[in-house]
Amino acid sequence: MENDIPPVNRIDQIRDELKALEGQRVKVRANMGRSRIVERAGTLVHVHPSLFVIEVEERRGRKARQSYQYVDVLTGTVELYDMNTGERLLDYTADLPEE
Repeated sequence: MENDIPPVNRIDQIRDELKALEGQRVKVRANMGRSRIVERAGTLVHVHPSLFVIEVEERRGRKARQSYQYVDVLTGTVELYDMNTGERLLDYTADLPEE
């Protein structure tokens, strides 16, 4: 475990990678608990110090904003996918220690 990146540095890395994706369309798959999975497509509009915001299109052309924490990406609770290729972006779950 001596060569592992500390979780705090991983959060910074996730934030930096998302900052580079700001303004791009992504697909979000979020595990909301109790077997409830929400999938939405939207634009990554803001990257803040502790969370990021995705603007999603709702019914009748209305827009809503969803915010997620970086730790959710780290743990795999929130997954981001490229809209064009369907490829998963920022997969950090393989880096987590097994319990």
